[in-house]
Amino acid sequence: MKASKLVHNKEERIRIDFPYNQLLVSKLREIPDARWSKTIGAWHIPYNQEAYHQLIGLFPDIELPQNQSIEHNTPATFSLTKPVEAEITIEVSGKSLILKMPKNETDIQFVRRFLYVRWDKRQFRWVIPNYGKNLELLKNYFNARIRRIESVPIFAELPRAKENPNCISTQSIAVLPRLDSESLKEVDQFRRWMEHKRYSDSTVKTYVMAITTFLRYIKPKSGAEATNEDMRRFVYYYMIPRKLSFSYQNQAVNASKLFFRTIKGSVLITEQLERPRTEHRLPNVLSKEEISEILQALVNQKHRVMLSLIYACGLRRGELLNLKPENINSKRHLLIILNAKGRKDRIIPISDKVIGMLREYYKSYRPKEWLFEGQFPGEQYSEKSIQSVLKQALNKANISKPVTLHWLRHSYATHLLEAGTDLRYIQELLGHKSSKTTEIYTHVTEKSLHKIKSPFDDL
Repeated sequence: MKASKLVHNKEERIRIDFPYNQLLVSKLREIPDARWSKTIGAWHIPYNQEAYHQLIGLFPDIELPQNQSIEHNTPATFSLTKPVEAEITIEVSGKSLILKMPKNETDIQFVRRFLYVRWDKRQFRWVIPNYGKNLELLKNYFNARIRRIESVPIFAELPRAKENPNCISTQSIAVLPRLDSESLKEVDQFRRWMEHKRYSDSTVKTYVMAITTFLRYIKPKSGAEATNEDMRRFVYYYMIPRKLSFSYQNQAVNASKLFFRTIKGSVLITEQLERPRTEHRLPNVLSKEEISEILQALVNQKHRVMLSLIYACGLRRGELLNLKPENINSKRHLLIILNAKGRKDRIIPISDKVIGMLREYYKSYRPKEWLFEGQFPGEQYSEKSIQSVLKQALNKANISKPVTLHWLRHSYATHLLEAGTDLRYIQELLGHKSSKTTEIYTHVTEKSLHKIKSPFDDL
């Protein structure tokens, strides 16, 4: 919590900045004439001796600036000065170091460098493992700002039982209200900000939809009045009853983190937004025989080439539809993928068989702009149409599995791994940022699984 001098509406006030906390707000309201200003995005109180002493009494650890003083008409004077005592306290409890400090971005960046550090949102403190030189590093960094270092009993750190969201069953809303003009303006500003930052079209669409749904849920509250408790209710009473996915909840958190950083006066603390536990789903993989049946079931040459290329190169749906004739380098046997997921380019080797297939297709269709065009020249083939093509092929091949286009990409990676291709090369071919994403295919590789012998066979 930080205080500073302010002139607001031609009146001298004391501005109070702090991460939103309902307890802190209720205590601050005890000071007469304490007000919230949406214009400056902060609470402020009268700039007089009485309000000042109440503030210090309620919040002894508040950070005050240096060299700010004022003389009033009354004989009494006071100054907003930094307290003599430092604000930092460190408690040593068993294997943990409990750090309490005012919010300061520079200090927070330092604390986050520690391995396995975590923020205790209930106690508003940082918990750092007590091993190695962690305590010495804290002492050296904060130095004279440390008020005290003390040991506390280990039992004091036992975690509390997690409370259910503080809300009632009637908060499960069936039909969400529409947004008002002010909220719509904020959402539009958020959309334009993401476009300025060059987020992909799909990310912009997803984040705008997620934040719009959240703002509709918390009505009649505005975005600036949204709290972390509102987000918990949104998950508990909107997402869970509708069985929305883990990824949707994660996207809603991502969207909120970005959106509420742009909202002036927001009381929602983005650092404390909770993500769902990570899902560990295995990729869906088809056998080579099943893929052959799907491709042979397609009579239309264009349709067969499109699905063949997805499997032959491990393409995403959007990557296939965004291909242009110039992306094929037949002399070097390369397929060039431009501006794919994560704004990344990559190259994929293609065989003579694939090149021959593409040449026959090009002679028949003569595409002008896109490699695969719709009904009219220069029109990009639609996502819905390619999905329909796959569905028709599955029906003709009598495959009842809920196959999607992404299954072909999963199958490509798995079959490469089974053929002995190094995992690092597969990561590059798929365009994965992290090797951990590619490692999921090791769990479904038949070649590795078949090497495992059950102890039952030895009985």
